Amino acid sequence: MLHSYVKVYIHFVWSTKNREPYLITDVRLPVHHHILAYAQTKNITVDALGIQKEHLHALISLRSDQNIDDVAKLLKGESSHWINSENLINPKFSWQRGYGAFSISPSHVDAVKTYINNQDEHHRKKTYREEVIELLTKYGLTPDEIVIVEGKSS
Repeated sequence: MLHSYVKVYIHFVWSTKNREPYLITDVRLPVHHHILAYAQTKNITVDALGIQKEHLHALISLRSDQNIDDVAKLLKGESSHWINSENLINPKFSWQRGYGAFSISPSHVDAVKTYINNQDEHHRKKTYREEVIELLTKYGLTPDEIVIVEGKSS
């Protein structure tokens, strides 16, 4: 075979440091546009992006030359740098240290896109804490004390 064929979808989730609700409504849209524009410059395909006051969801198609950790570091690092350089949030903004990354079957991509695009509605019924515990459990991971306790960064 002369070509590599790769189709890997990853559902990323990460939080603001200490789950502080920094990403208020007025800040979300500029951050959303900036992350999408930056991702494009790095050839990162963002299929869906949802930003809430204390966390972010992104569905990303990885290419064969990309890996989960590098993509997360690029998007988190550059976006926090940009948020601070634009003085969008006071005090200094940063994301939590870690992230969640979950593989998505191509047959579930539309459902995950809908889930990410409907985060406002989703969080009228469920807290971020409940959402994280549910995601970790769904993917066979055991939520640890750092994830479960509100106000702690992971």
